[in-house]
Amino acid sequence: MSSLYLGVDVGGTNLRFGVFDAAQCIASYRTAMNLRERCAQAGEAAAAQQLVLEALAGGYHRLRQQCPQIDGIGVAFPGFVTADGVLRQSPNIPHLEDFALESALTEALQVPVVLENDANAAAFGEFWSLRQERPDATSLIYVGLGTGVGGGWIQGGRPWRGEDGAAMEIGHLTVVPGGRRCGCGNQGCLEQYASAQGLISSYLETTGMNADPKIIAQLAQDENPAALRAFQTLAEHLGQALAHVIKVLDCRQIRVGGGLSAAWDCFGEELRTQLRSNMIPALQDTVEIAAGNGDDEAGVRGAALLAREVLSA
Repeated sequence: MSSLYLGVDVGGTNLRFGVFDAAQCIASYRTAMNLRERCAQAGEAAAAQQLVLEALAGGYHRLRQQCPQIDGIGVAFPGFVTADGVLRQSPNIPHLEDFALESALTEALQVPVVLENDANAAAFGEFWSLRQERPDATSLIYVGLGTGVGGGWIQGGRPWRGEDGAAMEIGHLTVVPGGRRCGCGNQGCLEQYASAQGLISSYLETTGMNADPKIIAQLAQDENPAALRAFQTLAEHLGQALAHVIKVLDCRQIRVGGGLSAAWDCFGEELRTQLRSNMIPALQDTVEIAAGNGDDEAGVRGAALLAREVLSA
């Protein structure tokens, strides 16, 4: 029997679990859980850490009833993840600074765990899909638009973390100096304009009304001016930020995933326009940007495949 690996994709408002035989998901589980609110309510680091461990263990034990032999676990978590599996900070989930999540979960479950930044894991999942079409591909930039804005870079076939786990934190590039306050402590971060909450804030500033991103997307499809402007703001700032990233990394493939990518028709063309207009002229027609794989499994698949690669080496 081939080895089975569990992939876990931790979001600010939900958890996804999938057991993979190679790249094929054979069992899955998803649950709504607002970790941002629950960890904030926990009030202290120890309680928040225990809450996270219990949530991850719960999904593991549920799927283990279907797949008793899980050989390893890959966890995709939002935040700054070091090479030794420590979560340095999660800007959107409070009280988790310097949390040795990889070793704590390994000890709790008695199964080897590999911890990775959520966008890096999703990038690896998207890269796997790209390689099915283009076996010679070696690099890819991924940006995930959800509760926050995450970025991942695959270089030489592997995620690039940087020295302190903070590489490709594109969501915390300053795009509006002195702009909206961000959970990381700075102001004007891309995350405050291109995430789900950023879209809501842009719509609120124009209309004075709160609305769910799905409603804003529907309004945009109906040519509502305020909704169209909110998506234009997203595309303007994301296109500018990605153009700067391309100037540094010189990568030719970009994939956009996360929950907001479902509204790609509302901002995709404007994003391409903004990216091109902010690029060095010589590079303007060399970059392919597209919505990510539509099966919604990039994060869990990438986490599981990374765990398989690391633990079977």
